[in-house]
Amino acid sequence: MSEQNQNSKNKSTTSSSATSATNTPEASKSMQGAQAVQTSAWRKLLSKKWVFPALYMAAAAIILTLVWVYQDMNQQPLDPNKDATQVEQQVDSGTLAEGKTNDEAVEVVASNETLGWPVADAQDVDVVMSFYDDKASKEEQAAAMVEYKQTFTPNVGIDLARKDQKAFDVLAAMSGKVTRAEQNPKTGFVVEIDHGNNLKTVYQSLVDLKVKKGDTVKKGDALATAGRNELEKNLGVHVHFEVYDDNKPVNPSTLLAKN
Repeated sequence: MSEQNQNSKNKSTTSSSATSATNTPEASKSMQGAQAVQTSAWRKLLSKKWVFPALYMAAAAIILTLVWVYQDMNQQPLDPNKDATQVEQQVDSGTLAEGKTNDEAVEVVASNETLGWPVADAQDVDVVMSFYDDKASKEEQAAAMVEYKQTFTPNVGIDLARKDQKAFDVLAAMSGKVTRAEQNPKTGFVVEIDHGNNLKTVYQSLVDLKVKKGDTVKKGDALATAGRNELEKNLGVHVHFEVYDDNKPVNPSTLLAKN
């Protein structure tokens, strides 16, 4: 019994000694020192100038990556059979690319063209009546007046005819959309083409119309045949050709001379 009591006392003494050793001021100072060292290390790291920019860039990179992944998941797969050649063929044939209206397609084509003569060969025709120009001489202005039933009207276009007075094909001066194709009792059949960009051309004194309203034509396409009309009966077989820019008549000869 005395030996057991002695052992118990020894164990109790050892445990008390360990506990006392742990609670000593020296041990507490040692633990506090370790914590202080860790805190100081973090402060030194965060005090570096490159730390926060690096963290910002890393966060931005993660956000951008997530955005790209989201876009790729929602993006429809592309059709590998569609290429630039097919797009050009669609425009040339008058068909429409997805999301394009007919008027937009015509405007794109016309914007790359220049005004041409409304005949196959300009050498085959003469200007039998000129455009009325306010800055021209009195003689030139008098020659550019259209007389009808003792009424004189300034000519807002030019009139083309062959010397032998034979009929000839009238062609589209530019690509565009036919906005008017009808017969007028004074001027014969009339065709109007909208070329986009507020530019349009008008063709009068026609017969044998080959187009109708709503048709899309290319530069050089046949519109009709030159004929006679009541308003300019003295000019014989001819075509009356007008050009309008923003609904204002422009001298076609000036534009054709540049081209």
